[in-house]
Amino acid sequence: MSGNEIRQRFLKFFEKHGHTIVESSSLIPHDDPTLLFTNAGMVQFKNVFLGIEKRPYKRAVTSQKCVRAGGKHNDLETVGRTARHHTFFEMLGNFSFGDYFKREAIMYAWEFLTEELGLEKERLWVSIYKDDNEARDLWIEVTGISKHKIIPLGEEDNFWQMGDTGPCGPCSEILYDRGEKYKCGDSCGIGKCDCDRWLEIWNLVFMQYDRDKDGNLTPLPKPSIDTGMGLERIASVMHNKASNYDTDLLSPIIEAIENLVGRKYDLGKSGFPFRVIADHIRACTFLINDGVIPSNEGRGYVLRRILRRAVRFGKSLGLNEPFMYNLVPVVVKIMGSAYPDLVKNQDHIQKMILGEEERFHETLHEGMKAAEEIIARTKKNNSQVINGADAFMLYDTYGFPYDLMADIAEEHGLEVDREGFEKAMEEQRCRAKAAQGNNEGFLDIRAYAELLSDYQSTDFVGYDHTVLNTEIIGIIKDKSLVQSAGKDEEVGILLPETPFYAESGGQVGDTGIMETESGIVRINDTRKLPDGKFIHMGVVEEGTISVGQNVEAKIDDERRKDIARNHTATHLLHKALREVLGEHAQQRGSLVAPDRLRFDFSHMHPLTPDELNEIEKKVNENIIKNIEVDIFYTSYKEALNLGAVALFGEKYSDEVRVIKIGEYAKELCGGTHVSNTSEICSFKILSESGIGSGLRRIEAVTGKRAYEEFKNKEQVLNELSSLMKTSSDKVVDRTKQLLNEIKDLERQLESMQSKLAKYEADRLLDEAVNVDGVKLLAAKVEAKDMDALRSTADILKEKIGSGVVVLGAVVDNKVNFVAMATKDTIEKGVHAGKLVGSIAKIALGGGGGRPDMAQAGGKDPGKIEEALNAAEEILKAQLNGT
Repeated sequence: MSGNEIRQRFLKFFEKHGHTIVESSSLIPHDDPTLLFTNAGMVQFKNVFLGIEKRPYKRAVTSQKCVRAGGKHNDLETVGRTARHHTFFEMLGNFSFGDYFKREAIMYAWEFLTEELGLEKERLWVSIYKDDNEARDLWIEVTGISKHKIIPLGEEDNFWQMGDTGPCGPCSEILYDRGEKYKCGDSCGIGKCDCDRWLEIWNLVFMQYDRDKDGNLTPLPKPSIDTGMGLERIASVMHNKASNYDTDLLSPIIEAIENLVGRKYDLGKSGFPFRVIADHIRACTFLINDGVIPSNEGRGYVLRRILRRAVRFGKSLGLNEPFMYNLVPVVVKIMGSAYPDLVKNQDHIQKMILGEEERFHETLHEGMKAAEEIIARTKKNNSQVINGADAFMLYDTYGFPYDLMADIAEEHGLEVDREGFEKAMEEQRCRAKAAQGNNEGFLDIRAYAELLSDYQSTDFVGYDHTVLNTEIIGIIKDKSLVQSAGKDEEVGILLPETPFYAESGGQVGDTGIMETESGIVRINDTRKLPDGKFIHMGVVEEGTISVGQNVEAKIDDERRKDIARNHTATHLLHKALREVLGEHAQQRGSLVAPDRLRFDFSHMHPLTPDELNEIEKKVNENIIKNIEVDIFYTSYKEALNLGAVALFGEKYSDEVRVIKIGEYAKELCGGTHVSNTSEICSFKILSESGIGSGLRRIEAVTGKRAYEEFKNKEQVLNELSSLMKTSSDKVVDRTKQLLNEIKDLERQLESMQSKLAKYEADRLLDEAVNVDGVKLLAAKVEAKDMDALRSTADILKEKIGSGVVVLGAVVDNKVNFVAMATKDTIEKGVHAGKLVGSIAKIALGGGGGRPDMAQAGGKDPGKIEEALNAAEEILKAQLNGT
């Protein structure tokens, strides 16, 4: 039974038992800053378990993409060393949201394993939480398993919790006994060892308590079920393989690596690099497919680390050229049927990986040079230990893993300060954690959700209404519900229905006014909880407001129209980008505000002026075409069949809203839009920039703002015309003419300066003195920069024939020094580098260089004369060998 078949059988089995098949969510958790990556099947249902989101089903089944390579859940360093740890894996899971509980969860798991998959009952064992007698009795009653095969374990092994507070409960693990030949010793047993005999295959979490901040457990009114079974692990059981890497989910990648390196994979230690590469290419492929871009922070940093780690192990196999990108088609062939997006995005994924590999090969070369400098410096300091911070710099900047630096150090009889390296690593982890963002927003959502648990979801009527007479049903002040609020108090207002759009999908929330018979509130923002409750955030400007009052809710209509122009323009921009750059140019983020739009998209290179012009032209052409914007609702699957674009990172319900701009563009979107493209008026790109490797950003304006931008440009053009005394249509020609004239004048100036420098050189030579038979010219001169100073010194050195030249100049309120010595004086003991370094110290600076030429700098211009006067004594000391 193939891995793909196991996945399909699992989904269909639970669908047969009343579960809704839910697609895997993205590896980037949706609206959850507490997680770096989706690391378990329950992540996409987190708000459901917390009671702040409702779904149209009470039973669900998924095969969830997961990554554990950062933060609390991190298997990166274990990958390849064990038979079953991965950075990327799939978690099969069935879930009950207050529907069935322990009995059914146990029954379904046992039936699937023993009947659907046909596993031998004799090989199955179970662990339970030590105090969960209910689970023990149910296992015996439902499955008939022997009591001696039910192992009670402590909280660390068999009690699950979402966080320090919140839903939690005991869990029960199903284990598969792989037989005596895998036994680790006489003490081998569940809970006693972690050997390969006892394979944990399925964890059933019985979510039945709510833990408060003091650790107290309160039974949940509706207990729930969360289960997880690793697809790769159960496949290894079904294939009767000792390792996940030998299953059909990973073995084709191993075979492809064998072909690349020209040697066979070994199941033992020497096969370690093969396993690392096979695991890491899956993680890289799926992370890039879900929109992660290699970078130096957050999720991008983890991706870069995974990819570069694989490349390093490739080098240990003799792969010294980019190779990871060639493995992407193998992953796509294995996984493409379950994840069709991989097929569509294969070219983009390969290009992204190839670009990162090429950059790493360049930095690796530079890194070796940096490592050699660190080793030389360590030896010079008579130390046997390489500074941990230096080792981490190599790791962080050049991708050198610790063990590589340790190996290089050992070759030179040195060792690396591991403690210092780990300290620097911990500081980096803190920075990466900070890059995940402030978690307060998520925690506030939960606080508000608990506060408003008795309220119904808000009915949004803002697509059709900008003003609405309704009732205040709740007032929040300082995160508490109150009955009334007075002048200047900040409040959150709840209405049963609202015309105010709440921030979502990149579109900012509406602002406006709410007025009752006794008070006025200015609404500054509108936010939405996951369960659909809208909170209108504002300040009481006049009088007082109270719960139960009738209220007129009125949005800022002009502001809403500006937002709608920008939102529809983003849809036109998205389509134009894909037409000009290719289908890989997918939206990766956006901001739709009243004054501008910001659009982030995937693309490897800066856009050329011609590409930007073509994109801007296409958007404006579709504005001028006066295209009707149709909005309709349909099923998610039907919308995709119609060619509508579903955006990266968004969660969609079964029924979706489609924005159709003629036959030009179709997207799933919940935002507000114009009814006809002509309402946008015009579109102007302000800037295009890179915000990360493979990620670009366009900022643009529409409507009034675009008109203002054109007028500003026109004013600048008119001012230039006036300054250049020409018409606006001839400004470019006039500018070219003036630039050519400036270049001619610069050439003339350089010629004059060269002649002047030679004249000045002749004058300065008269100031040369004899120091123990060696001519010395030490003088202060005028020079615009260090290059000009060196040029003057070169002329004087040539003219002096035999001797030493030392020059100083004040540039930008700092001192520049240069020293040059002819070959014959060097043989007498002269060293320009040491000479200029000593002189510079007098001017509170430093420097040095070769015996024949060196330069230095100083901080105190007032000391330049004193420093130059010291040259004679310093030179004399060099000649006398002192």
